[in-house]
Amino acid sequence: MSILDKLFGKKKPSLEDDIHSACEWVVNALNVSGYNADYSLESMKEIDRFFDEQSGEDGIISRNRGQIIFALASYIGETVIRLYGGKWSGSDEMNMSVELDGGTVIFPTQRAMKRYQNGSEDSIYAYVYVLGPHEASAESHT
Repeated sequence: MSILDKLFGKKKPSLEDDIHSACEWVVNALNVSGYNADYSLESMKEIDRFFDEQSGEDGIISRNRGQIIFALASYIGETVIRLYGGKWSGSDEMNMSVELDGGTVIFPTQRAMKRYQNGSEDSIYAYVYVLGPHEASAESHT
């Protein structure tokens, strides 16, 4: 932060600052509302449940869709980073992405929008689950 920023106010928050603020907000809001948002893979089922319960005309998402979708996408991306490693990248809310340690790139905002528009066929849990390492079954399939 430059001396002018110190004298005349804070510097503008970065996209990553906005992501972390939105993530904190949505975790608190979800937990207070009876959803378990703890950055686990299982919490992605809670995100799916939230979409199922709050996507209708009278649902919370319809009241402030942009902010809520951004906050949910922030939580989804942050959960992926905590589970599988990676980092945030991108230049704006619609194109923010997570680059996983293995090089895979995902776009949480676009996925959250698809979940809102298409329903359970675009499950967040399934989306995050397939990103992770999974051990092969010990049984032989013949």
